[in-house]
Amino acid sequence: MSYRPVLFTVGILLLILSASMMLPMAIDLSSNNPDWKVFAGSQCITGFFGLALVLTSRQDSMRLNLKQAFLLTNAAWVVTGLFGALPFYFSDLGLSYTDSVFEAVSGVTTTGSTIMADIEILPPGILFWRAILQWLGGVGILVMALSILPLLQVGGMQLFKTESLDMEKVLPSAAKIAAYIGVLYIILTLLCALFYNLAGMSGFDAFAHAMTTIATGGYSTYNASIGHFDSAAIDAICIVFMWLGALPFVLYLRTIRGDYTALTRDSQVRWFFGIVAAISFVVITYLLLNQGWGFADAVQKTLFNITSLITGTGYTTANYSLWGNFVLSIAFFAMCIGGCAGSTTCGIKIFRFQVLYAVTSSQIKKMINPHGVFPAYYNHKPIPRDVPVAVMSFFFMFALVFALLAVSLQLCGLDFVTAMSGAATAISNVGPGLGNVIGPEGNFSPLPDAAKWILCLGMLMGRLELFTFLVMLSPRFWRR
Repeated sequence: MSYRPVLFTVGILLLILSASMMLPMAIDLSSNNPDWKVFAGSQCITGFFGLALVLTSRQDSMRLNLKQAFLLTNAAWVVTGLFGALPFYFSDLGLSYTDSVFEAVSGVTTTGSTIMADIEILPPGILFWRAILQWLGGVGILVMALSILPLLQVGGMQLFKTESLDMEKVLPSAAKIAAYIGVLYIILTLLCALFYNLAGMSGFDAFAHAMTTIATGGYSTYNASIGHFDSAAIDAICIVFMWLGALPFVLYLRTIRGDYTALTRDSQVRWFFGIVAAISFVVITYLLLNQGWGFADAVQKTLFNITSLITGTGYTTANYSLWGNFVLSIAFFAMCIGGCAGSTTCGIKIFRFQVLYAVTSSQIKKMINPHGVFPAYYNHKPIPRDVPVAVMSFFFMFALVFALLAVSLQLCGLDFVTAMSGAATAISNVGPGLGNVIGPEGNFSPLPDAAKWILCLGMLMGRLELFTFLVMLSPRFWRR
């Protein structure tokens, strides 16, 4: 297997990452913050390695086969996390390389977990760099989900295989898709920043939060997250753009091209909003009847935080860990759901629940009428035979990896709630966990280094849809 196309593409990604460091460097320079030197040095190192890979790996044919596509997908996220950690490590924050990598991996996987105890003392360049990492990670998962994962047949993603994609032309196809998605992604980000600014945010805060909102990442510039602004208008804007980030971006393109009912026809979109509404209704009812909340306050805080949990954004406006054990258990399961396939969200994804429901319903009908034929349907089309197997395999591996992560974290000395919620938030790329340590008002800095590396592994596996990462551990993968 030739590694040249993989190394060449990784080099391009490093050059993009290096160029991205110019923005926070310019912000620090404009505010006379000496931290600009941190980004200058990090940019030189990242750019050097990126240019070296491009120059030494260039060849006439840059097509990728299946193995190279798997390798590239894994390498892109790992390398971006390692080099994205350099500004954190070189800064005056006194972070270890472990903490720096944790913050960068959490950013680029759009998880949103942080080791920063006091975000508000960070230099503006570092704050913006955290937002940039999540923004790049958000558009990265879109390209991967729409152009690579369907070809790799990961966890049922072959349902979304586009006829225009060719297995032997992954890279050109990905570039074509990235062009359309990238423009739409930028437009949505700018719109979100505009609305945030009109609602009262400063220009800096508006852009920083817009990038992490549309990426469903959740990094904020304040310790209290979105709750810092205490604004119903900002909460509403954030909810809408979290929803937009959680819907399939391909459907936006179809809508723009004249298919105005593309979003409303899609069953995955209807399921997503149905799940958000159902869980929010249950929590609101509980808060009204058992906690004595006011109706408006219950609706605003519940809808925001449930949306944030389901989409994996990780923003908070209140400490839902204090809302009672019933809400705590709902929050735990909500963070595993995720949004739609082809969105910036992570988690299990809505379409897998749909496939599982369709197969289960078909099986029940088959038990009642053994001689009947009851095909399972998704979006009014029969589900291909290999998809249910892939989806059920994904559910099994999700549960297995979650259990292994939770047990490993407990071996590191974490308590039960911290270990369980930490494993769930890592593999689902949500952000805050539950409890006093890593809950909405806590952070991950008290955790031992071993636990942080385990969580980094969990975040990468969750972002790579598990099988994309696990296939690399098979000896058969590396055989010729």
